[in-house]
Amino acid sequence: MANFIGKAFWTQSYCIPPPPLTEKNLPDQKNRVHIVTGGYAGVGKQLSAILYEKGATVYIAGRSEQKAEDAMRQIKEDHPSASGRLRFLLLDLNDLTTIKASVENFLAQESRLDVLVNNAGVMFPPQGTKTTQGHDLQFGTNMLGPFLFTKLLMPIMIETAKTASPDSVRVLWASSLGIHVLSPSGGGMVLDESGAPKVLDNQQTNYAQTKVGNVFLAVKTQELYGSQGVRSVSFNPGNLKTELQRHSTGLMMKLAESMLYPAIFGAYTELYSGWSEEVGADKSITYVMPWGRDGTHIVRSDIQKAIESGVADKVWDWCESETKSYS
Repeated sequence: MANFIGKAFWTQSYCIPPPPLTEKNLPDQKNRVHIVTGGYAGVGKQLSAILYEKGATVYIAGRSEQKAEDAMRQIKEDHPSASGRLRFLLLDLNDLTTIKASVENFLAQESRLDVLVNNAGVMFPPQGTKTTQGHDLQFGTNMLGPFLFTKLLMPIMIETAKTASPDSVRVLWASSLGIHVLSPSGGGMVLDESGAPKVLDNQQTNYAQTKVGNVFLAVKTQELYGSQGVRSVSFNPGNLKTELQRHSTGLMMKLAESMLYPAIFGAYTELYSGWSEEVGADKSITYVMPWGRDGTHIVRSDIQKAIESGVADKVWDWCESETKSYS
């Protein structure tokens, strides 16, 4: 196991090949509609800018309209000749009661959705921080919110897939290198007797559990909706300099800084996940690693076994149970 983790860490952190898909060779995105959660900062902002430059309609989804307006203004200034459209979509993943309204707002404006990028998330908040519904903040924001948002958007994605190019309609789920180096052994996630994830005493471990959870959700989404034309993959964006580290301090942050890359490289990982023809053609790709490579084979063996043994089903059922009254 130690050798496996070491290989996964090295492969995804150092000597990474150049990104195969960037703003230089991304095909035109005119008439395509995308949602990027957390699209006004870090990786999300970089991705939104690339898509906008290529003519896409991009909904930047998040809690802060001011941050979104600032980001959209900057993107437009940086790409004055672009023909895309930028829109703000109010979305608070911390509060499940608001998510249905966000989806209804989107559906009132658009009749298609080509790619949903579940990019937003939180990492290492203070122990005991909760969502509005009282869930651990990381489990709520990184898993439950995106799960409900995706579920409510799935009908329009299925409809879009009927006329879109094969395998071009996709849902992306943000994972992390943390699934290999920080998540619990024996499956990557600890469940209680009811099948609910356990909130442990270590916030780094909890964060990694939610990222394993997103791998599970990606696999289950593909299993349930792949036959209806919607591809689903998880991705490790890479070790990046972004606002995600705002709760990280001290020695851990100093050590991490030595292997952090600019946020644009994380956008390239997402770009490959959501727009590469390789992902569309190869149905076996379920996990993408930096800066756009098939990393399915590198996912830790005990996490793969957990998927095969039904743990992903239990996590899916927990998400369904916790969000059903808000759909």
